[in-house]
Amino acid sequence: MFRRVTRTLVAVLLIGPGLIGAAQPGGTGVFWTVPDSSEGSVNRIIDSMTDDELLSQLLLVGWPTVEPNEEILRWIRERNIGGIKVFGWNGENVAALTRSIARMQAESVATRTGIPLFTATDQEGGWVRHIKDTTSITPGNMAIGASGLPYDARQTGYYIGMELRSIGVNMNFAPTVDVYINPEAHVIGPRAFSSDPVQTGILGTAYYRGLEEARVIATAKHFPGHGNAAGDSHGILPRIDDDWDTLWERDLLPFRMLIREGVPAVLSGHLSFPMAAGEDTPASLSTFFKDTVLRDRIGYNGIVITDDLYMGGAVEYGARRDWEFPELCRQAILAGNDMIMLSVTPTFAGEIWNVLRRSMDEDRRFRTRVVDAARRIIRVKLDYLRPEDRVPLDPVSYDGEELAGTDAFFLDQAGRSVTVVRDASMPLRPGAGRVLLAGKDRDFFRIGQRMLPGAETFAFSNNAFYTSSEQDRSRFAALISRYDTVVFLLSDPNSLEVLQAAREYADRIVVYSILTPIYLREVPWVQTAIAVYGWGVESFETGFAVLRGDVAATGTLPITIEE
Repeated sequence: MFRRVTRTLVAVLLIGPGLIGAAQPGGTGVFWTVPDSSEGSVNRIIDSMTDDELLSQLLLVGWPTVEPNEEILRWIRERNIGGIKVFGWNGENVAALTRSIARMQAESVATRTGIPLFTATDQEGGWVRHIKDTTSITPGNMAIGASGLPYDARQTGYYIGMELRSIGVNMNFAPTVDVYINPEAHVIGPRAFSSDPVQTGILGTAYYRGLEEARVIATAKHFPGHGNAAGDSHGILPRIDDDWDTLWERDLLPFRMLIREGVPAVLSGHLSFPMAAGEDTPASLSTFFKDTVLRDRIGYNGIVITDDLYMGGAVEYGARRDWEFPELCRQAILAGNDMIMLSVTPTFAGEIWNVLRRSMDEDRRFRTRVVDAARRIIRVKLDYLRPEDRVPLDPVSYDGEELAGTDAFFLDQAGRSVTVVRDASMPLRPGAGRVLLAGKDRDFFRIGQRMLPGAETFAFSNNAFYTSSEQDRSRFAALISRYDTVVFLLSDPNSLEVLQAAREYADRIVVYSILTPIYLREVPWVQTAIAVYGWGVESFETGFAVLRGDVAATGTLPITIEE
């Protein structure tokens, strides 16, 4: 269920954020002496900073364990880096992570400048949830797209934001506003709101407003759009052959809407658009996309952050240019990024720092980029991390108390999103013949057997995402004739391949699609199908309730699946 907040969070709800801010540790550096976030205050801080301190603000750095190791602490103590990034490997134990964040913030505000850290993570909801343990499993963005309600988007952003607030995370790499066009964009899938750019922009803006209410810094991603990429930028550099007009009117529209509404940060993807940009440089390393498009044409003046520079899309391009990794980092700053994300903690006295620091002395253009970037970072930190209503710098231990209304909201939201795609054999009544549940999710089997008593199960032996096993395909095909109804969990290319083996039994198959329903395009012979968009208990329960006829489905498909 959707679980925990801290006493800090309960206090926010009961007595307001002002008292929380008053209890925060301050610092003695210049950051704490300026009265507001005016340009005069920003300039005072920038003018007081050394070159090392200015450059360090551009670094958003990961670390390898839950507890901070000495390397990351040294970066914070001696260089006052701009931020830390919580990855999945840091987020398995929420209580330990909360303590770690508090310790790192204490080290940061004790530096000469006293500038707090950005503490960032990817907590989109649904499929992507880097801080796990007791945090909420939500129905996800595509479920919001299926309900079509900005209320659902705003409340999702709010509840996720309040959970992050209780842990001490002040920046969320969300909302994802990629327009989901390409069925091969597997890495996006249910992370998208819709295949419609206007709907994506409306819901993304509402989600941002929810995070803003929790005072968590929202970050729109993956600029300029990952939704038509036939590939995953974690491993390769996707090439997207859309022309400029298409990119502007479709993929960039949600970003334009969010920027107009004041979103404070944008995350730049490792994606190549040669037809639109006239070059194959990834957007994350492109002055065209940063200066010409984002700054000049759209008029954005917030923070731009690279996706992790250790991802394949960036490293592949760097290798083409014969750049060593430190040079890749330098080029990312020259391209106009304000912060570079590094999932691997750099060696304190290593080449990444040496190359960047030397460029501060030798390259006037690089120095200008650094100072401009630091100015934008400080401006956002003054807006969000001053004491009045900020995310706590010293969150108390995670104690298991719940934020009122979270569970009920996400259950209702899951119910509003269930979509009947094809309805030849509904509803399914308990006791109406032999029923088989087929798939690879334990909650699907557990909830399905509770709601369809007597149903038997067939679990895949192969849990891979992209490919199925011959054993699963042949065993499943051989089983079907024994059952009157087969409820089949369709979730990925693996399960799609297994389902294809059942075509001759189309009249017995009921497809239960989770995450993205895009795979239903490949099985037009399926006569009965519903779609839910999450993989949590609430999504499974509401989906089975619709299958049984207990409730009516009110969701609509947020993407086009029928040719």
